[in-house]
Amino acid sequence: MPIRNFERFKTNGLALAKIRALFIICKNMRKFGRTTDQRRAFLKGLAANLILKEKIKTTQARAKELRSTVERLISCAKKNDLAAKRRVFASLPKVAAKKLIKEIAPKFTSRKGGYTRVIKLGQRMSDGAKMAFIEIIKD
Repeated sequence: MPIRNFERFKTNGLALAKIRALFIICKNMRKFGRTTDQRRAFLKGLAANLILKEKIKTTQARAKELRSTVERLISCAKKNDLAAKRRVFASLPKVAAKKLIKEIAPKFTSRKGGYTRVIKLGQRMSDGAKMAFIEIIKD
């Protein structure tokens, strides 16, 4: 049965739209040559490092993928209710989640998005990979 056969889900239109959105997000995501659980753990580690250090140097592809993950986490942490806190704590290690909720998210209460910046650098000498800095914007 093909993945795009959405008729097998006996749900209303809104739930069907959410299911379609999940499939599209997963299809267009960078894979980094890893399985789903490895990729999720990899992005979790990168996000934790970015939140703790507020600026990291990585490859351009990793920075672009990390940007969407961290911006979703910051938007969720800005809500500052119990469900949002639980979602953040489920997605990050405890130290990074506490810093995100108490220090970083309150700075962006008036901002609607664009919490991170990707600064492109040159190529890495060893393998020629395009490098970039990703940082959390100081507001």
